[in-house]
Amino acid sequence: GARPRDWILHLDLDQFIAAVELLRHPELRGRPVVVGGTGDPTQPRTVAATATYEARAHGVHSGMPLRTALRRCPDAVFLPTDPPAYEAASQRVMDVLREHPVRVEVWGWDEAFIGAATADPEALAAALQHAVRERTCLDCSIGIGDNKHQAKLASAFAKPAGIYRLTSDNWAGVMNDRPTDALWGIGAKTARKLAAHGLHTVAQLAAADPADLARHFGPTNGPWYRYLALGKGEAEVVTTPWIARGHSRETTFTHDLTDPADVDAHVTALAQQVARDAADAGREITRVTVKIRSAPFVTRTRQTTLPAPTTDAAVVTGTARAVLARHDLTRPIRLIGVAVDYTMPAREMPAREMPAREAETEPGPTPGP
Repeated sequence: GARPRDWILHLDLDQFIAAVELLRHPELRGRPVVVGGTGDPTQPRTVAATATYEARAHGVHSGMPLRTALRRCPDAVFLPTDPPAYEAASQRVMDVLREHPVRVEVWGWDEAFIGAATADPEALAAALQHAVRERTCLDCSIGIGDNKHQAKLASAFAKPAGIYRLTSDNWAGVMNDRPTDALWGIGAKTARKLAAHGLHTVAQLAAADPADLARHFGPTNGPWYRYLALGKGEAEVVTTPWIARGHSRETTFTHDLTDPADVDAHVTALAQQVARDAADAGREITRVTVKIRSAPFVTRTRQTTLPAPTTDAAVVTGTARAVLARHDLTRPIRLIGVAVDYTMPAREMPAREMPAREAETEPGPTPGP
């Protein structure tokens, strides 16, 4: 049989928010249900967080204003969003996964990357699906790949409740004829720019000259698009919480943020929260870190050490916004986090202080071996 090797799995909970609501309201099964805002579709500026398949059949989708959803589907049942319930359901799922011999990197309420060494990734995926279903009554789709990019695309092909393998072996056959925005990290806007340049399909982009791409799309983004078209991506699953000796808060967005003012507002709010948390814990803050995850996998952190330890929320917030200004905000943003390091009480001083440095993790654009 096959020898065990490393695989990356991407687990995506099917219709997660709707599924959690239907567990609480079984009488709504089979009906068009839209979850969003306070549940009042006449309120302006509120959008759908999710819609059941029955509501989607009427053209309702997440991110759509509730008023539009009401017009398209007058019979729909509208429910308010309840983040604590989704947080708790998500936690239960992740706990079930961690009982298996795998590494789990949580990517939001409804998705996780899983690293595992196995000879039969399909059997492992089926076992994980079964365990999640048994213990939480939630369905999930699982993609199997050599890296995160492949696994993420594969889980979409696996929907609903299936398992799909997309690796370097079948990449060209599955992906080559698809439009470039089938790649994770290339949106409609970038696809239009590539098309204007004569690059319409994944195969055309994969065959493009990297120097030419760099000239037209920038030295980072140009070659990076080709790297994605070749099916490459990050293959490391990071299980550790991202701040060990302090405290962090982060928000994952169901819709990518593109407006810098929104990003600034979220960073400000998170910074105020962590400053309050520090005050409640009676701790002083020595360093502020801002984490931005943009499409597709680029997660970057930037940090600043404060001139003196502080408990002042205004200093923490101002610093977080200054750190944010050092991030590249040209790509749609999926997650924002703010973390602070605390002063160490004498008894828990680390053996050697970590040097303050720019931490930056990013796959590529240098192709792998």
